Parts: sequence; structure tokens; C-alpha cells
Amino acid sequence: MHRRAKLTVFGRRLLVERIEQEGWPIAHAAAMTGVSRQTATKWVRRYRAEGLVGLEDRSSRPNRSPRALAREQVAAILAARHELGLGPHRLAPVVGSPRSTISDVLRRHGLSRLRDRDRPSGVPIRYVRERPGELLHIDVKKLGRIPDGGGHRFRGRGNGTPKSRAGYDYVHQAIDDMSRVAYVDVLSDERGPTCARFLREAAAWFARQGVRIERVMTDNALNYTRSRDFRAALTDLGARHKRTRFRRPQTNGKSERFNRTLLDEWAYVRPYDSNNQRLLALPDFVDRYNNHRPHSALKGLTPMAALVNNVSGNHT
Repeated sequence: MHRRAKLTVFGRRLLVERIEQEGWPIAHAAAMTGVSRQTATKWVRRYRAEGLVGLEDRSSRPNRSPRALAREQVAAILAARHELGLGPHRLAPVVGSPRSTISDVLRRHGLSRLRDRDRPSGVPIRYVRERPGELLHIDVKKLGRIPDGGGHRFRGRGNGTPKSRAGYDYVHQAIDDMSRVAYVDVLSDERGPTCARFLREAAAWFARQGVRIERVMTDNALNYTRSRDFRAALTDLGARHKRTRFRRPQTNGKSERFNRTLLDEWAYVRPYDSNNQRLLALPDFVDRYNNHRPHSALKGLTPMAALVNNVSGNHT
């Protein structure tokens, strides 16, 4: 089932039962379910031909692909990408394939974005750890507090919106590399002692999920690299400290990606009348992200489902 499908297997069964057993007209049953009459007819035909098995998801991949690109040509595209570090437009005359074909090959192999590779060496820097807790990404997102009545982002400047002197919230986050499960807390600053306290609280939260933290990755900010409190917290947890490569924020890419999701789906998803209103919406966002939001990098699983499925291999 693709991510935008309106009907689950249960929904399809409900649809055909209304038509076959309760005698609903197809058009009426389709409207009540929120699908087109043609879609409803398709599921009814499959049910009549195959029974309940016909309502299950099917792969859209064809049995044969006679026009598929030859393996040699795929290898040539990947080799040129690695050696030259160019995009599809400039690779097309080099490998003799259309730009659209090159784009498809790079996307299927996870190489569609140049920022996912180390530019000097050409080595892809996308990675996923094998078990929960093996690597925890930690970062802080600094957000301006919203004045009462709403801020300029939604009200606009020059429309009576006062200049905000409310200061900042510091959104501390810890992302498990393998499962993408997130632990988030809003604190008053990003100093070393505060970061150390957040690390201890995050480790305790993950421990309640059955996960022990083995390594912690941060950027090279002084609150992580020079703080005695942060080093003490790492020592107490028995965790190793890993730093991002200098001027390579992609190394901590899972935190960077979570930051964007945080802004798009919580901080700026709608106008807030006050900073407290936005803070009150944070727990719902974190719960939705961890437990209900499918993650494309996890093959459609939610982060918490991926963690639960793999936590048995983590020693606690």
C-alpha cells in the first residue's frame, strides 16, 4: 500500500461488504469511503475473483522489464558519479544516457544528493547503525520565543507586531541513529551543564525503552567538547564521544533532518498566539513523530516500531 492510499485492507473489506452483503450501490459506498466509483469497482471485482486475498496489497513491480537498463550501464553511471561528482545534466554526455535515466539510477542507489557524499573523497557518508543505542545524535535548535498575540512570521512586519525581546528557547534533541526515535526537551540555555543534564535525562528515557547508549555524536561546539559536566555524563553512561568532521555537518545529518521536520511540523506548522501555546504542542508532535509518522528511511515503519523490532539485540 502506498503512503497516500485512502483504503487499508480493512477499509477495502468494509467497502466490499457494504456492496456485496448489505446491497449498497457502488457509487454510494464509494462516496461514503472517500474513493472514486472506479476504485470501488476494482476492489469488488478482485474480491469476486479471489476472495479476501484479492484485497491484499500487491507489488506494482512488473514480472518482466525488457527495457530495463543493462547492469553494465548502471555500473558506468555509478562509477562516473563517484569519480566526477557531477549531477545528471553533466553526466549525461559522459555516460551516454538521458538525464532522467541517470536520475532514476542515482535515486535507486541512494546517491541522488551530492550533499550525502564527502566531496574530497567521493565516499557516501550516509550510514545507519545496526542496533538501537549504538549511536545517539545530539543537537540544539535555537528558536526565538513567540510574543503574546503572535510573532511576525505569521502576522508580518509593520502590521502592529511589536519587536520581540522575549529571548530564545533551546530545543535539545537526541536521535537514535538506527531507529530515528527522538527524545526532545526545551531548556533555558545550551551551556555545558545543561547539555550534560539533557544527556542524562535522554539516556534514562532510552533505558526505559530497553536501550543502552554506547556512543554519542555532537558537533564541535564548546558546550560539548570543553565541558567537564558533559564529559562526566558520558563517563557515567559508559558512552564514547564522537564529533562531527570539521565543516561536515552532513556527518550529523539525522539531527539536521530532524531539525527541519521539527520546524515544518511543529514550530512553524501553524500560527501560535503565544510561546506557551507552541510549547504545549511539542509533546503531541514528538508522540506523532515517534509512534504514528511513517519514516521513509525505515521502509514505512514508525521510529518506535523500528526500535521495538530491534531492541532485543541491544544489551541493557
